[in-house]
Amino acid sequence: MTLGRALDVFRLEAGSLSRAVTGLSEEEWNLSTRCAPWTVRELVSHVRVVIAWLPGMLTAPEPVRAEVSAVDYYRPDDRFAAHTNAARIGLAQRHANEMSSGAALVEDLTATWQRVDRECRAEREDRVVRTRHGDAMLLSEFLLTRVVEVAVHGLDVADALGRAPWLTADAADVVTQLQLGPEARAATRELGWDRPTLLRKATGRQPLEPADEVRMERLGIRWLTLG
Repeated sequence: MTLGRALDVFRLEAGSLSRAVTGLSEEEWNLSTRCAPWTVRELVSHVRVVIAWLPGMLTAPEPVRAEVSAVDYYRPDDRFAAHTNAARIGLAQRHANEMSSGAALVEDLTATWQRVDRECRAEREDRVVRTRHGDAMLLSEFLLTRVVEVAVHGLDVADALGRAPWLTADAADVVTQLQLGPEARAATRELGWDRPTLLRKATGRQPLEPADEVRMERLGIRWLTLG
């Protein structure tokens, strides 16, 4: 996927999240999510934190070449270890505590993704960045991982609020392609799930039925490690 296209998908999904959480009540911000121990406020803060890595990545020294794809980024290693997860949780909670209100968090989230969109559009198509985990990636590939973060956690927030998902079609396509590979469309038809259901099942947010496991085995599907 080109850098411009990845940014278009990112911008659409991030904008959808910003609009969805605008105007939430304090009670809604404090609802629990399936991503324990995070509340809605802390989960949205986590999304803001993982987007905010990008400006620093753009000013850091550029790696010589890309070595890791978006799919490879989700390999099961130290990035999903208990201590890494604890640090991830703490960062989100600290950011949430720094915000004076839910409205301030929405403003900060929106300003952050808009800055990322603006700065990334000034980069070369073949721009390489290094992630905080040490991976050298094309900027376009790393942006796909940010689409995954915004899309999947958007589902978590929607479910916590008891609302219909606001997942955009383009972001759903990106995450489905990463999960299912080149035959994503055919596999999606075979599985018979809508996109939110596919994402929930693929990320362990919704249990697999025995029939699901049979179809997945026949299709040779192995989910990515998403933490």
